[in-house]
Parts: sequence; C-alpha cells; structure tokens
Amino acid sequence: MKTQIITLFTALVLSTGIAATTYADTTNSDNVTVLSDISAINKIEVRGNVQLYISDGNVDQVKVYNKYYAESALVQSRNGVLSIASYKAEKLVVWVTAADLRSVSVYDNADVKSFGDFSSIEFAVDLHNNATAKLSLDAFNAKVTVADQAKATISGRVNQFDLKYNHAENVSSANLEAGKTSKIQIVVAVPAKPVVDEFAGL
Repeated sequence: MKTQIITLFTALVLSTGIAATTYADTTNSDNVTVLSDISAINKIEVRGNVQLYISDGNVDQVKVYNKYYAESALVQSRNGVLSIASYKAEKLVVWVTAADLRSVSVYDNADVKSFGDFSSIEFAVDLHNNATAKLSLDAFNAKVTVADQAKATISGRVNQFDLKYNHAENVSSANLEAGKTSKIQIVVAVPAKPVVDEFAGL
C-alpha cells in the first residue's frame, strides 16, 4: 500500500513538472520579444488591432507576444509616451509593466486590460472609436472618457471617479467603489441639414 502511494505521488510530481516545463517553454518562446531599452513610461497610446495588458511594478518592461520584428507593427517610446500600433488581422498582444503610468489612450479596435488591481495616484483612460477597456483600479483619482462606440468595464476602488461618456449603456462601473463620482454625458451634435431656398431659381 505504501509503495502504491509513493508511486502515485511520484507520478503526480512528474506530471506537474512536465506541465510546468511546457508552460515555461511557451512563455520563453521566440514569439515573445522583450523591449528592455524602454523606461520612464507615463503614457500609452494604442491604435489599430492591439490587445494591451497593463500592470504596475518597480521596473518598466514591455513584452510583445508576436513575431514583432517580422510584422508591420510599431512599438516605440518617446518622451515618456509609449506608442503601440498594428493593423494586421491578428491582434498584436503587448504586456506593459510600468512604475509611473498615468494615462492610456486607446483608439480603433484596440483593447486594454489590467492584470489584477492597477495602482496609481492619478490615472486617466481615454477610449475612442470601437476600443474597449476592462480595468480594475486602485487609485486616488481616476478619469475615464468613453467616446464614440467604445466600451468600458471599470472595477476596484477610487477616491474620486470622473466619467465622461457618449452612451451610458457602454459603461459598466457597478463593481467600482468610489468615494465621489462625477458623470457627464457628452452629447454629439447632429449636423443641421442645409436650408434650401425653393424660390432661389425663380
């Protein structure tokens, strides 16, 4: 009986070890590009067909989970602004860890998600076109703008929550604990039809 238990335990350990090794090999494959020369990120701008994951940490790091250099994608940093763009049919997946990220602007069909609670003193999110966001925040002040047909799901805890939106149904904040909340609907003006003078040709 004791021999059977030891054999079973050994089999479990081996299978777990194989699973862990497989996961590690996948994570460290040639499809992951780590951009180590990027630092001091305080703003991210995302355009095109991109899936962005953000997390806070002590050191800035950018990981691109595609054959980045083989694709027509742009990932570059200038004056603290990290620009990410890709218009390929397959989503460009990027994971950014930043020590002092203060804002994210997302356009086109891009998505942004947080790993766990994203902590920041002040954090701003601007969503445009058909962009989407799913963020769990732990911030003092959070400003979220959801324009056009963009959609946002915001959860977590903030002291001051300022929301601007075009369509109320595109914003979900039911799981957000906020000390103070300000909500402003941005009304899109419909262009007036030109007035035709029926007697002008007479």
